[in-house]
This record gives sequence, C-alpha cells and structure tokens, in this order.
Amino acid sequence: MTTAQHLDLIDRLRAQSFVDTPVRLGRHSSGPGHHLVRLEETGDFREDDGAGRAQAADQISADYAALTQALTGRWGVPMVFTLSSPAVPQEIPEPWEELRNSTDHVHLWRAEDRWLVACVTGWGEQDSWALVAVITVADPP
Repeated sequence: MTTAQHLDLIDRLRAQSFVDTPVRLGRHSSGPGHHLVRLEETGDFREDDGAGRAQAADQISADYAALTQALTGRWGVPMVFTLSSPAVPQEIPEPWEELRNSTDHVHLWRAEDRWLVACVTGWGEQDSWALVAVITVADPP
C-alpha cells in the first residue's frame, strides 16, 4: 500500500463507529472504543539468515516515516509516547495493552474527538514487522 492508501484507510476507520464486542478480521480488529489495523506486514523470519529481516526493517521504517510525516501534515506535531515506561500503570485498557505487548513507543495525534496512533510492531528476532494504525477514544495511559 502507498501512504495515500494508508491515509484513506485511516480516514475510513476514523469515520466508523466502534463495536460493543471485540472482533478480529484478518489485519483489522475493533473493540469498544478502538479500531486497529496492520497497514503492512512482513513475513516472519524463521528461515532467514538476517538479511531479509534487515531489509524488511528498512522498508517498514521508511513507510513509517512517510506515514508519520503525512499525519503530521494533517494533525500537527505528534506526541511520542513510550508504553514501556515504569510510569505506565500495570493494567491499561485496549488498544494500549495490545500495543504495549508489541512496541515500545508510538506516535500519537489528537484527531478531533479521537486519538490517532501510528507505530511499528515486532519484538522478537523471528517475528514479522507490522506498520500499525489505531483510532481510539481511550486516552493514553
């Protein structure tokens, strides 16, 4: 997907109402007060000698930079929020809990009455990378 396609999908999710019961459909999940979408995903790296993971990391990083630049153009300078900080409470609501388990920081904008979040997920050396966007009404922890 291109940055323009990412923005279009984010805009469509911003316009959607939230569901009462959590649901996951492929790369998209929704729950009370949030939508989460994996805009791009790499394959896993179980059979990789390291070169593929490095190349995928470079591509996801470039796509993340392009997305955050485009979102900054729309919504202003983002907050960079660290979810792994000791100041973050042990129990936090979704979608923040899911993000905390897969990334250490997010870019965060206030987009009218909702929060818009962008990040890259993937912790382990064999895990796939994902460029993720979240729309939520839940304040950051």
